[in-house]
Amino acid sequence: MTMPPEEPRQPAGGGVPPDAGSRLWVNETLAAAARDAGDPQRVPGALCEACLRLLPVNGCSVSISGGKGVSVTWCASDRVAARLAEMQYTVGDGPCHTALDRGVPVLAADLGQGDDARRWPIFASEAVALGVRAVFSLPLGVSGAAIGTLDLYNERVGGLTEPDMRTALWVRDAVTYALVGLQSRDPAGGEDGVASWMTASEADHTEVYQAVGMVMVQLDVDPEQALDRMRGRAYAEGRTVSQLARDVLARRLRFRQESGGCGGHGGIRPGPAHGW
Repeated sequence: MTMPPEEPRQPAGGGVPPDAGSRLWVNETLAAAARDAGDPQRVPGALCEACLRLLPVNGCSVSISGGKGVSVTWCASDRVAARLAEMQYTVGDGPCHTALDRGVPVLAADLGQGDDARRWPIFASEAVALGVRAVFSLPLGVSGAAIGTLDLYNERVGGLTEPDMRTALWVRDAVTYALVGLQSRDPAGGEDGVASWMTASEADHTEVYQAVGMVMVQLDVDPEQALDRMRGRAYAEGRTVSQLARDVLARRLRFRQESGGCGGHGGIRPGPAHGW
């Protein structure tokens, strides 16, 4: 995952200037950001930074789906954005999961109260504790197949205006194009190492899959139940699923059938922020 040092952020305020609000302008801005990054390892972070210049939000992240229930953070503009992404993966719930499942944008304008707070009570409680009040999740993909999400957050309550929402969809399309294009490149082809960070993402996926397999054997359960148990344990310990998976693979952690544990993520209850 690519993430720059944490710095105080202020939303752009107006998003794309009215005279520049075109799909072509958005595409050129993101393309220039990727080109100017220089080091291929910095491309994901550069694209996240460009998203912030285009949209009136405090932060953003891009997560790649590795199959049902498994995802990895590709890039994040700041530590809060990274924590939001990891949190949703760990608890198995939140706007990005809904966006992936339904293949449509999911907009949560007020996580502090009302329908949004009740829709994802665990995620909403943790997000508000981080100072986040609104989250917008847009599925990435082509031909109706979601390959990940573009997630935006704001520290203030409120939705996106119609022009900013239109721009957000153009940004989503451009990020999808970048992901598909970079995934299709052959890492062995030596294209300046552009796919090396994709290999790292795939490694994270593989670790979780392997750990799920081990927990399945230990508990004699199906893959979904095994992942739920891992999520519950990770949440209870204030860790991410990826961190827990590494302990399972290193045999530092073993799940036992007689253990009370947390069960699936359905057993998780909102509580104090875990400091993601």
